[in-house]
Amino acid sequence: MSAHDAITHWHALLDADPALAAESEAALTAQLERRGLVFGGRPLATVLRPRLVGPSQYARILGISDAILPAMARALGAALADPAVRADFRLAEWEERFVSLPLHHASSPTSRLDFFLDDDSGVGALTENNAETPAGAAYNDALVMAFADLPVTRAVARRYRLEPILARHGVVRGLLGAWHAWRGTREVPQIGIVDWKEVPTYSEFVLWRDHLRSLGLPCEIVDPRDAEYDGTTLRFGGTTVTLLYKRVLLHELVARGGPDHPIFRAVRDGAVCIVNPPQCKLLHKKASLAVLADERHAALYSAEQQAAIRACIPWTRVVEPRTTTIDGTTVDLLDFVARHRERFVLKPNDDYGGAGIVLGWTVDATTWEEALRTALDSPYIVQERVHIPSQGYPSLVDGRSVVVDRMYDTAPFVTDGATTDGFMTRLSTAALLNVTAGGGSTVPAFVVTAR
Repeated sequence: MSAHDAITHWHALLDADPALAAESEAALTAQLERRGLVFGGRPLATVLRPRLVGPSQYARILGISDAILPAMARALGAALADPAVRADFRLAEWEERFVSLPLHHASSPTSRLDFFLDDDSGVGALTENNAETPAGAAYNDALVMAFADLPVTRAVARRYRLEPILARHGVVRGLLGAWHAWRGTREVPQIGIVDWKEVPTYSEFVLWRDHLRSLGLPCEIVDPRDAEYDGTTLRFGGTTVTLLYKRVLLHELVARGGPDHPIFRAVRDGAVCIVNPPQCKLLHKKASLAVLADERHAALYSAEQQAAIRACIPWTRVVEPRTTTIDGTTVDLLDFVARHRERFVLKPNDDYGGAGIVLGWTVDATTWEEALRTALDSPYIVQERVHIPSQGYPSLVDGRSVVVDRMYDTAPFVTDGATTDGFMTRLSTAALLNVTAGGGSTVPAFVVTAR
């Protein structure tokens, strides 16, 4: 079944009973506060319904994610083995220095793919691969608990079974798998979740620390500014760390601490296990999608992998003077993109939170030309515009439930670059769906079936 009937029923219950809507809003607010579900001081969820998908819809999400992973693994392997292929990922000089470090496990034990996948049509487009420091798995599972016992959820559950889609377990598996591959023993790691104290995702670090401790794993939240390395042991203010759950971005660590920061020295010496390791930068680069989609690299992939690429990777190229093909025609890349801005989006090769992204259909020709000049001066990709699906979600307005169409994405969590473990969903009324950018809402998902 699809989830359409359950969604209609959910909205009807809220619309028919303002008291139920108000009680559900109050319960959700209390849950968010109690569980620390805030991002930069804002509540993570601002709507009164989770995402509901039917079994076939969920299978489609898992299938499209799993289908593209072998092609990504092939691109990574080729880049690690061949400097000529690696050059098209547009690594910085300091990143190139880390590529030769020993890789004991997957380059990204934990990652997240960002799709726009329409629940009705099943058509999807992968626009980013968060292969360095993917956030959201702990938030997702806490949001599952927050939504599971709302008054409206209990009312819907009288007619429909709601199976929560969890994600946290995949991250734990990736962390411990990397640790055991690095250490070669079943010894318990001393885990440090490392990032700057002031980042807006700090509340998720608290969720992770508490969860890892509940599993019997010693864990602290640590700041890169407190790192000390004596050539043997990495410490943070007296806390010894043997497994770094790296949430700090590598380029920020280099910018603020230099390439010889104690963390980097400990990693180079093999004194600490780091997840994700520096090689994660290859698939994290937005240019990795160009390596997948560009006709220059088609020979890297099997017929099955090429089919997966065509099915879900939008037309993507690194911005540079060259000819390429689009719609079966050879064109001058820069000229074509300049003349057809309404078809394209420009993205910096390595940034986050929507920084530097220019949507061609939202700007005038002069602004677009300026953006293209910027894209030539530093690594950028140009990507074809994709369809962004939308769906109605209810929220409380003046005491009543109001359903507003919101655009949504589908972001599967991936373990070891090989298996999909749940997904998160972000909602927005703006074209740029990004919680870091300051808008929108995050909701968990449930698989719904009739009782």
